[in-house]
Amino acid sequence: MYKSIIFSLFVIIMIACNQSSTESKQTKGNADTLTTTSFIPANIKEQMMYQRALQAVIWGMPAVNYDLMLQEMLTKTAGKQNEIVYWSRPVDWHNQTLTPNPDAIYFMIFFNTKDAGPLVISVPPADGVSSFAGNIDNVFQMPLEDAGPYGADKGAGGKYLILPPGYQQKPPSGYIVLAADTYEGYALLRSNLPSHNDADVAKAVNYGKQLKVYPLSKAGNPSETKFTDASDVLYDATIQYDVKFFRSLDRIVQSQPWLTRDKAMIDLLKTIGIEKGKQFNPDTKTNDILNAAAKAAHDYIEVMYDAGFPPLNSDAHWAVPAMPELVKAGSSGYTETDIYPVDARSLTYAIGYVGIKRLGTAQIYLIAGKDKDGNALSGAEIYRLHVPANVPTKQYWSATVYDRQTHALIKNLSRASCASNDKTVQKNTDGSVDVYFAPQSPAGKQSNWVPTDPKGQFEVLFRLYGPEKALFEKTWKLGDIEKEK
Repeated sequence: MYKSIIFSLFVIIMIACNQSSTESKQTKGNADTLTTTSFIPANIKEQMMYQRALQAVIWGMPAVNYDLMLQEMLTKTAGKQNEIVYWSRPVDWHNQTLTPNPDAIYFMIFFNTKDAGPLVISVPPADGVSSFAGNIDNVFQMPLEDAGPYGADKGAGGKYLILPPGYQQKPPSGYIVLAADTYEGYALLRSNLPSHNDADVAKAVNYGKQLKVYPLSKAGNPSETKFTDASDVLYDATIQYDVKFFRSLDRIVQSQPWLTRDKAMIDLLKTIGIEKGKQFNPDTKTNDILNAAAKAAHDYIEVMYDAGFPPLNSDAHWAVPAMPELVKAGSSGYTETDIYPVDARSLTYAIGYVGIKRLGTAQIYLIAGKDKDGNALSGAEIYRLHVPANVPTKQYWSATVYDRQTHALIKNLSRASCASNDKTVQKNTDGSVDVYFAPQSPAGKQSNWVPTDPKGQFEVLFRLYGPEKALFEKTWKLGDIEKEK
């Protein structure tokens, strides 16, 4: 079933890609002229450094994205690797990770097998009300496996055993074995909410606290798993397009083994001062070049973003925020010999995080940054999204607003989404829902209103948890966001 759904999704995206190729090329042609970088190399050495640094940003995006989340936990909370950091209520703007879901309870495990050896993540069974939508990724956010009803345990619960790179011993029976090619990585487990009331939030938290993490060597008598609540922490993992990006990248190079497919980057990174076993300490000139290259990489990512992802339907801007080649490569572990879509990967992990092995099963995401007329979404305007009745989802749908520049929740706003698991949302007589995005609530629309910042632009992610075939078969369609006249 999983394979058929994934294949259907892949075909849909490919068809949409063909339908939109002309429009995308035209958009890209206009955006290609945009740049904010004024760096002029003095010699060929500086030119090589600049170009290689730019490419390092594109290649290293998912790993730096991961490192930024890890560093926030290590420096701002009491949490450590091989423990669990969680948010005891739906996340608000204090969670500045990329496009988080404010309609679920988040549990994250940053694992490290280098010293601990094989590590067990024990996932409880779904109980009919409580369940996880979970994903386990390596440092480069390549999915190792999914967990929960749509994952390898199929909702029965299971013990996921993460093996370190090069592990040679035969693992014991009774585990879902994941052979990782990096020592570190993380698991993101979303404890699903039937509603936002206090009792359901508490139930989702208590269900999540049944998770266990421990080394395989202590499986006979594991110590109690430590949980750290990060709900009140300003947890900022937004991408910084300056020399700080390369400091994160250096931490990855120093701590992880080189993957065979990435060895071409070894000498390229040496050029910019990143080399395994050596301290990264750029001088003033190198620092300037790295800052310029990071900004140029951001310009390039903006060009790709503005060109857009292939739309799901030809008559609306909604698109899955992952290029077809990345879906194919990532879900298979990058085993294809003729594709390695680092550009597409950098775009996806510049705006979000987590790799999903079975995209379109536990959840699917649609992104839009433009209205029906093709204009960028402005926080100063009033927009309406009409969500037709009978949304094809087994659990819930949500429409969430993010800052267009940072791809995080907009700071200092009271709420970020309108979701069907919020029982206060008003339905129309036919079962459809109108969602409003505006700096102030339209009269009488408070429960269906998502606030925006009038000083900036925004983007919207439409989530379906437990999506059903009507979405993929296009018998149910989501129309564009429309500007109110």
